[in-house]
Amino acid sequence: MSSLLILSVAIILFLIAYVTYGSWLAKQWGVDPKQVTPAHTMEDGVDYVPAKAPILLGHHFASIAGAGPITGPIQAAVFGWIPVFLWIVIGGIFFGGVQDFSSIVVSIKHGGKTLGEVIEEYIGHKCKVLFTTFAWLVILLVIAAFADIVASTFQGYTVAADGTKTYIQANGSVATASVLFIPLAIAFGFLVYRKNAPLVISSVVGVALLILCIYLGLKFPIYLSKNFWLGFVFIYIIIASVTPVWILLQPRDYLNSFLLYFMILAAFIGVVFTNPTINLPSFTGLKNSFNGQFVFPYLFITVACGAISGFHSLIGSGTTSKQLDNEKDAKMIGYGSMLIECVLAVIALITVGVLFKDGQMPNGSPAVVFATGVSGFFGAMGFNDIAVRTTFTVISLAFSAFALTSLDTATRLGRFLFQELFTSKNPEENVGIKKSFSNMYVATIITVFLGGVLCLGGYKNIWPIFGACNQLVAVPCFLGVSVWLAKTGKNNKMLFIPMIFMICATMSSLLISFKTNIVLLISGQGKLAVHGLQSVVIFFIFILAFMLVVEGTKVLIDLKKNTNSTK
Repeated sequence: MSSLLILSVAIILFLIAYVTYGSWLAKQWGVDPKQVTPAHTMEDGVDYVPAKAPILLGHHFASIAGAGPITGPIQAAVFGWIPVFLWIVIGGIFFGGVQDFSSIVVSIKHGGKTLGEVIEEYIGHKCKVLFTTFAWLVILLVIAAFADIVASTFQGYTVAADGTKTYIQANGSVATASVLFIPLAIAFGFLVYRKNAPLVISSVVGVALLILCIYLGLKFPIYLSKNFWLGFVFIYIIIASVTPVWILLQPRDYLNSFLLYFMILAAFIGVVFTNPTINLPSFTGLKNSFNGQFVFPYLFITVACGAISGFHSLIGSGTTSKQLDNEKDAKMIGYGSMLIECVLAVIALITVGVLFKDGQMPNGSPAVVFATGVSGFFGAMGFNDIAVRTTFTVISLAFSAFALTSLDTATRLGRFLFQELFTSKNPEENVGIKKSFSNMYVATIITVFLGGVLCLGGYKNIWPIFGACNQLVAVPCFLGVSVWLAKTGKNNKMLFIPMIFMICATMSSLLISFKTNIVLLISGQGKLAVHGLQSVVIFFIFILAFMLVVEGTKVLIDLKKNTNSTK
């Protein structure tokens, strides 16, 4: 199958969807460019800061992308390229894009409140506490996993049993460039927001310096241990969580987004000029032979960010909505960013499809598979080994940038969620322990500390259920937005199918995992610290989700009855 044809069809469909469906959604939800956004009405210089649309687009896109749009499609490719491709396109347009867009809109219509606070207003305080607790626990897992991923991509060497060190040049280069990005981002933010430097000129200079950082990284790699980088990452995200967004988070993510755009452009050029053939089977069956999983629900959970990710709704309502300069930007930043991410997911699918040989999936982690595939395109175009190796390193750097930008944004979200759990609407009640825990510095330190403990203590023991937990966050998002739209007399029917489908996919995935773990434990093949722990977590998450769905559904049914009775 022609990879160029697949990519072209995907891009055309995404463009049509953005112009037509995206605009229709904006009209249905009452997006009004004349309305003043919370970034202006509640500006505080720390969290509520109006951002120029291109900067916020880069910040939001870099934050939501993470590692998901690359790792998900590559892992799900065991079912064949057709089902993965269809889910990326359909899921991105009608599920993920709708969720991301709606989470921003509902937040800006409520003073920049997070989803938890919106749920409290429309469904009830109990559901708000359940959702916020669940979302915060998911964030802890994100912090633990992504800190480990980033530290691994920075790790300068491995140590053999005899004490011999093997240095990893690509990782050392990534580490150097990433560290240099930080002062560059601070300088960029200072010039644009405090000295009013023109954005276009600043961007050109910033990208030029970004390239210089990459060059210096290639020439002067840093070879330090993984433990050192773990400590560095945890200190960095604490600082990033409490500093004003314009100093570090916005500019760093904006400049990093150019790395991500380059990665997509490089892959696109490679596909256009080489048009490699996809060797991956079109469909391997309802149950594949690689891992024994059924296409439902495994495929729809695994593709994750490539089609829909509940984590995106936390970012949209948690940080992006507080920086939106104009309501009209919500479509481009919410819906548009998701569709760009879907393009990346299609490219990731193409790379694994091209590298599939002799009935075997390519070796290596998804990041290595992706970097190998894209750099291989340039080798096929006649570029020399140096150019191919450089492309591989830059792609690896971009992958690391995905993870780090999602990590610092996740930490800020964790801080918001923790503060919400202990902040009362009545200021007189915010005393004692509530006052302490609602302090942003305390909330940040507790969140990062627990994320660090989980990272060092074995987050991988419960990581297998993260996919379902992450996707499950989309359900209360759809519920909260549906109730808000219903109560304000707006159309909410476009949310019903995505909401019902995600309930079925996530809940069935959790039940299957629970059954598998119990069987392993009973047979003596399972480990209590792994499968037992997963079973306990699944049980409580399932009950929590069930309660949220029941409460939300009751409210929707009551609203429907009241509407019908008044007709």
